[in-house]
Amino acid sequence: FFFGQMAIGNFAHDARERVLLVETPKSSFPHVAIGAILGFSACVGTIFLWGGASSGSSMLYQTATINRPQVSTSALHRGQLVSKFPAPTFPSTVTKNGGSAPMQATTTAASPWGETHFSLTRSMGVCLIVGFAAIGAALSSLLTSLGRSRCQSSVPPMVMMATTGVEDDVKTDPDEIDTELFEKFSSSSSEKIVSMEKDYSKWYQQVIACADLIDVSPVRGCMVLKPNGFAIWEEMKADLDKRFKATGHRNAYFPLFIPQSFLSKEAEHVEGFAKECAVVTHHRLRSVTDENGNKGVEPDPAAKLEESLIVRPTSETIIWNMYGRWIQSYRDLPVLINQWANVVRWEMRTRPFLRSAEFLWQEGHTAHATSDEAIAESRRMLDVYVDHCKEVLAIPVIKGEKSENERFAGADMTLTIEAMMQNGWALQSGTSHFLGQNFAKAFDVKYQDDEGAQQYVWATSWGVSTRLIGALIMTHSDDTGLVLPPKVAPTQIVIIPILKKNGPREEVLAFTEKVRETLAVHYRVEVDARENVKPGSKYYEWERKGVPLRMEIGPRDMEKGAAFCARRIGGGKFSLSIDDDLVANVQEVFDTMHEEMYAAAAARLEDRTYRVETYQEMLDKLGDGGFFLVPWKADNENEDKIKDDCKATIRCYPMEYQAEAEGKTCFYSGEPATHMAIFARAY
Repeated sequence: FFFGQMAIGNFAHDARERVLLVETPKSSFPHVAIGAILGFSACVGTIFLWGGASSGSSMLYQTATINRPQVSTSALHRGQLVSKFPAPTFPSTVTKNGGSAPMQATTTAASPWGETHFSLTRSMGVCLIVGFAAIGAALSSLLTSLGRSRCQSSVPPMVMMATTGVEDDVKTDPDEIDTELFEKFSSSSSEKIVSMEKDYSKWYQQVIACADLIDVSPVRGCMVLKPNGFAIWEEMKADLDKRFKATGHRNAYFPLFIPQSFLSKEAEHVEGFAKECAVVTHHRLRSVTDENGNKGVEPDPAAKLEESLIVRPTSETIIWNMYGRWIQSYRDLPVLINQWANVVRWEMRTRPFLRSAEFLWQEGHTAHATSDEAIAESRRMLDVYVDHCKEVLAIPVIKGEKSENERFAGADMTLTIEAMMQNGWALQSGTSHFLGQNFAKAFDVKYQDDEGAQQYVWATSWGVSTRLIGALIMTHSDDTGLVLPPKVAPTQIVIIPILKKNGPREEVLAFTEKVRETLAVHYRVEVDARENVKPGSKYYEWERKGVPLRMEIGPRDMEKGAAFCARRIGGGKFSLSIDDDLVANVQEVFDTMHEEMYAAAAARLEDRTYRVETYQEMLDKLGDGGFFLVPWKADNENEDKIKDDCKATIRCYPMEYQAEAEGKTCFYSGEPATHMAIFARAY
């Protein structure tokens, strides 16, 4: 009963905390089996003891001898059982065979079976307690396991919303940040990462935790980018910034807060973001004291804003308000501006890097005199993203146009790059939008053309975010941990001196420092000379952090003037000479690694992109992931039906395959196809 109550109590608590809304842990069933075996064994033992004590029991009834052994304090330390219950009492008569016989009080010596029977009775009691406890634990474990698997359907949704604070979605996202996991797994932890084949979502979070990329924030849905994670973003940002400036763009910065009325000016735009907006209503707090004397703060009613402010979900509205001031003539065009910023979109279900309430990104906003210029700009910037993904991140992507359902709110056309993760799911990795004249008309942004006529300008916007870090992790990493292309690795080379107790310690350290100084001019280098950590543990830690190249330098290596090296992506170990060609040789290693990583990802994309002609054919393969290239007749209603039926969405109309649609019939409706589309499940 005690074990059962504990299990039920924990089960109820976990249900309130949304911890048990996952599949039944396999470890519960061995507990059931072990408990059942222990319980059965204890009960069988009790039966044998009962049989062996039967004659003694008969004598006891006849003599009513009670003997309570006295146990000394020293016996307690020897582990002997001491009864905590009061001495048993018996009636003055015993009924036996229909008659009554007076009970006889005797001395301890009256019957040797009296003490023996008490000892056996006590043993039977202990065995029964252990037996029932084990059976109770087994049953409660079984019930709890069954409860876990049924919890999602048995807990009333309204109760879950009330206890968790979720307003419109009670399903626990398997990718949501797990606080306990991040505490358990760390860069110095020896915990083994779960296989991606066994649990892809858990694998993803454990890789992030072991690489020390982020930490859990006290603000739900937000993450703390730790130095390792932020360093990856810095490398991406540096490369993209060079590419933007090479195409004539300049950086600027616009306010974080946007007047609420601005979002109302573009109806389609506001509809797309209304449910994700965080709103500021007051500009000041005031101190308060509750009825218990506890001090706190609350919004000051006297400080309510005349107009509420929206925390930036994207910047089109405020930027186009400013463009209305800056653009007067065709001579002011084009305007090519990029902004590096953070944005807030109040997501109810968050995933590290992939979807969070606040994230970092860049957003480009351009204004043009003609639609052709604007469309060319949106295509040009999409190609910039393709080149960045290939040349820096080693990620192959598919370029295409979004369907009307998937189009950016307020855009006439959305172009996208889609990447395939190792589980076959898609990740939208960057977008470029042709906005037409929608925002120009909403904010009355006109220019005078060379003939003196007033014309509305044409617009684009385009962006990528820290979501690309999630793409990196899921494209390249393995069951050991993080794998990063050399160009964005926070630490590109780690040098580990092998120090012997009786060896030339100082000489090895001096040689190691010389190597570090040579390489540090060109690469990000760390030396791990910790003496309280064994070399094998260091190798394991740096592998999990995704460092591309490890160099080991011991006394023999120093004598040879070389370093013993290992690549993070595998292959045999090799030696690099510490000479004038060292930097060039390391660069060759890095270039080869990048090419191999890109080739592996490209092969995966090609192998798992399937051409299917019927909807059923896609359904049969969809569970294993992959991209499905199909002939498709554009139909928003049918697109929604497919999404509701199997969670697959149109990722894009791939540019390179559109000519194939001619003469084909839609794989879903059977009508003449208008596009070739890629369907997939996506993050």
